[in-house]
Amino acid sequence: EIQWTLPPRSGPSQWGEDCQKSRQSPINIDTTEAQVDSNLGPFSFSGYDKKQQWRVQNNGHSVMVLLDQEASIAGGGLSTQYRALQLHLHWSEEMDGGSEHTINGNRFAMEMHIVHEKEKRPLENEKEAQDSKDEIAVLAFLVEAGSENDGFQPLVDTLSSVPRPKMNTTMKESISLFDLLPKKEKLRHYYRYLGSLTTPGCQEKVVWTVFQERIKLHRDQILAFSKKLYYDVDQKLSMTDNIRPLQRQGQRVVFKSQAPGQLLPLPLPTLLVPMLTCLMAGFLQ
Repeated sequence: EIQWTLPPRSGPSQWGEDCQKSRQSPINIDTTEAQVDSNLGPFSFSGYDKKQQWRVQNNGHSVMVLLDQEASIAGGGLSTQYRALQLHLHWSEEMDGGSEHTINGNRFAMEMHIVHEKEKRPLENEKEAQDSKDEIAVLAFLVEAGSENDGFQPLVDTLSSVPRPKMNTTMKESISLFDLLPKKEKLRHYYRYLGSLTTPGCQEKVVWTVFQERIKLHRDQILAFSKKLYYDVDQKLSMTDNIRPLQRQGQRVVFKSQAPGQLLPLPLPTLLVPMLTCLMAGFLQ
């Protein structure tokens, strides 16, 4: 049972509100079943390159970086612009145990969520906003063990300053959101589905984007999250395995952006070979 900061014996199977509904997250993404959607083009990222000393907080079930609407996204098949509120992570001490989403049944070391809120239209009333299936857009990045990641280190360095719930600190070094992510050109390939928040409330108002390209962190950087953070004030319960179990996909379809081969024009040699063959055939006649 996951140690959440909730009343005793209230693990994920007992969560109330929307948590028992049918459009929940996370899910397993079966890449062979995902349907190509030609509307899922590249994202446009605004403010993601802005370096800042972000505020970091232990919120009792994860570590959260407060993004204060300084960045936004559009494109990527989204209906409008979305402003970045916060990012947080899920993890385990097992290198195949810490992601919430799984790909073809495989779990990864961690998963990072950048949470964005839809920009309100002037005439939008509260009811419309509440009923929206895509009020929140989450960009999800799977993390696997690899070489040292310098871009991520300033965040890892802050962990020892926020061991207990409700503690806050500020990064010593300025970093941008792009410093935490795979290279921008790799962010064209992703999966998309409609789901929910993965913490209690579990409101079904999230448009999920799960990127194909993974973030690589050194094993020690990954383990720092489990070692330095705690669920409780007494620092007895290590914060680890803060992941919600997989939910049923049900009737939902998972879409994917265009397959890698379709995005790139054919390399020149591939085009030249048939042309040369035709020319040679002409000469030899």
